[in-house]
Amino acid sequence: MAALPLLLALLIRGMASAAHHPRLPRHRPSCHMVQMSVVVCSNLSLTGAPVNLPPGIETLDLSHNQVQNLTRDTLAYRTDLRHLNLHSNKIHFIQPGLFEDMTNLKILDLSRNHLNVFALTKNKIGTLAAVETLDLSSNGLYTGMSDFLIADSPSLVELSLNSNSITKIAQNTFRGALSLRKVSLHNNVILEIEDGAFDSLDCLTELDLSKNSITCITDFNLSRLKVLNLSKNSLEIFQSTRLTDVYDLVFLDLSENKLPCFPLLPANNSIQHLDLSRNQLQSVNMTDTPERKTHVVLNHLRYLDLSYNQLKDIPQSFFHTMTSLEVLNVSNNCIDSFLIVDKDLLPAVKIINLNYNSLQRLSFGEATLQSLKELLLRGNDLSTLEQQTLQRLPSLNLLQLQENNLRVCPWDTKPCPSDHNRLHPPDCVYFSCIPNLKYLYLSQNNLKSLPFSAFADTPLTLLDLSLNPGLEMHPDSLSGLEHTLVHLFLRENNISKLNTELSSLRSLRLVDLSTNQLTSLPAWSKESSIETLNLHNNSLVTLEHSTMIALERSLKTLYVGSNPLSCCGNLGFLHLVQHSTVVVPDIETVTCLLREDSEPVNIEKVSREMCHSPKKVNYIIVVVVFVLFAMIMSGLMVKYCKSRKRKHVRRFIA
Repeated sequence: MAALPLLLALLIRGMASAAHHPRLPRHRPSCHMVQMSVVVCSNLSLTGAPVNLPPGIETLDLSHNQVQNLTRDTLAYRTDLRHLNLHSNKIHFIQPGLFEDMTNLKILDLSRNHLNVFALTKNKIGTLAAVETLDLSSNGLYTGMSDFLIADSPSLVELSLNSNSITKIAQNTFRGALSLRKVSLHNNVILEIEDGAFDSLDCLTELDLSKNSITCITDFNLSRLKVLNLSKNSLEIFQSTRLTDVYDLVFLDLSENKLPCFPLLPANNSIQHLDLSRNQLQSVNMTDTPERKTHVVLNHLRYLDLSYNQLKDIPQSFFHTMTSLEVLNVSNNCIDSFLIVDKDLLPAVKIINLNYNSLQRLSFGEATLQSLKELLLRGNDLSTLEQQTLQRLPSLNLLQLQENNLRVCPWDTKPCPSDHNRLHPPDCVYFSCIPNLKYLYLSQNNLKSLPFSAFADTPLTLLDLSLNPGLEMHPDSLSGLEHTLVHLFLRENNISKLNTELSSLRSLRLVDLSTNQLTSLPAWSKESSIETLNLHNNSLVTLEHSTMIALERSLKTLYVGSNPLSCCGNLGFLHLVQHSTVVVPDIETVTCLLREDSEPVNIEKVSREMCHSPKKVNYIIVVVVFVLFAMIMSGLMVKYCKSRKRKHVRRFIA
């Protein structure tokens, strides 16, 4: 009980001390200046703009906060802003007339709020005097609600109503914003567009109606429009009936719809980009009946995408007016024959993509497709090509022929362009004398052999022969590529021995021999230029010391995991891994065996000392030494005993 007054005194003293030294409140995260005129107050759980912001601010970011009521007080009576970002708040009320005094405000972002609640009151927000860009996306707005928000927007140029629930575009939807140039209605549920809905927008040049539920456009008449996106709708018809009017349309995206035939486009058009991919096109006729064929000039068209349709044939006449076309994509269709015979067809085309069709015949006439740089023929049924088909393409730089069923013609029967007397052997393709071909892909062609000088006079820098199980390469199959070939891919070919001389390829930088059955490597000369070598997943036990020394001079990256390597039979490779600058990306899977019956050890944990066998003990010498030692000890014991006995006798006589 005597200690109680003392404890009470200490408690009072502590309370007094706390009163003189109060705990400082924790500082809440504050806004920060990005530039002299830009303030970011994002993600601070604010219900309004801070009142102590410095003067001269032009941009205020209040996104991702808790603003609910947008009033003059909420904005701290700021009227000098040029850019106001209120994205991702909870705004459901806007004070009418709030923006009338904000005569400098050009950009207003109100996306991801609850403005549908405000629109239900049918009150207008008042004049947006100077606003040029307005984002109202993701506000739960449905048909007619946007009218209350843009009813008086004389300067509005760009409007986003993306990701709302609008089902109809009415004639009066944009009557309060007649200066609009760009309107985006992506990701709504628009089913209907009233006639004349956009007619009052004389300045409109970009319209995005993608990802809606529009089924037909029967009278496209927006002649001043330059960009129109109608992708991801349910369009079954698109046509312009005013064929004589001049249209400014440059970009038209009709992809991912249900169009059964080519759209009926304005005759006088400026279209450069036309995307019709992922529709239900079965022909390129512009109407569904042959007797109503209509021809439209597309001489400005540069990009045409017809991929992922049901086309079985594309007649040459289809390309007659496409004199500017540079990219043609007709991949993933059902085309079995593609012919370009007329030299005036597709004079500017640079890329033709015919991947994944049913091609059995491909023919290019003489002097055709002189600008073609890339020809993509992957995943077809090609087994041969007509003689000189590839040699006639002077600009061809890249050729994809994966997943076909080709056989490579040998050099000794190959006619170059100057040799017209030799017979064309059946069922094979010539890959020599293609003047500018640099990239050739022949994987998955069921190739069984690669003949002598198969690519002579073709300046290949990349050659892919992968995934041709059982491929046998002539020792000189790559002859002619000594000074050009940089990348060589031979993976997954079940190769057990590589008999092709690679050291003669002076420019070779990358070789991929992964997933084969190689038991040894060919000898590389000291002048090897290989920088990346992939030997992953083979049957290699030893890597010759001389080969490793030769490769080490240029090698930078080596893949060698998943091989049954011997630890002590690869001391040269061990030194390369542990002491050189060569990078082994799959080092964790590189293991070796110290002995045949031992468990695999990671190559990084192996040392030379592990491979030094302990000296064998010579048991005969040990036995001899032991016997000699025993004899010496026995002799000494006998001598010692005799001397002891003589001393004992003498002592007895005395």
